[in-house]
Amino acid sequence: MGKLDYIFQKEIELALRPRGFHLITDEILRQLPELKEVKTGFLHVFIKHTSAGLSINENADPTVREDFKSHFDEMVPEDQPYYKHTLEGSDDMPAHIKSSLMGFSVQVPVTMGRLNLGTWQGIYLGEHRDHGGSRKLVLTIYGEKKS
Repeated sequence: MGKLDYIFQKEIELALRPRGFHLITDEILRQLPELKEVKTGFLHVFIKHTSAGLSINENADPTVREDFKSHFDEMVPEDQPYYKHTLEGSDDMPAHIKSSLMGFSVQVPVTMGRLNLGTWQGIYLGEHRDHGGSRKLVLTIYGEKKS
């Protein structure tokens, strides 16, 4: 990789989504035409929320996303008697735990203006609230600009 001569950052807002796991790769790309200017580098994606998370996983079979939701809901159930943070609803504390388990950022290589993901990979939004609202992402590109 050549020298890093291009750093770009922008904040985007995702469309409102229900609780579950959602592919957001295309939505990110639609709002980030600047990616096409990068020869080699990285895209860092950070979510500015504590009740939703980000991950990279299977982008083809939607049952994978359904299984993620089922597993997370089973692993971190609502209405547990030991939860103290309950003022914002029964899905709030579990959403914070699920987000911490998922993580709040992903980093993807960029090659010739495109995300260098595997054939079956996509960026997921894990929405852990029933009414989480729209979500904001900070997108940061670090790289070498095309000549």
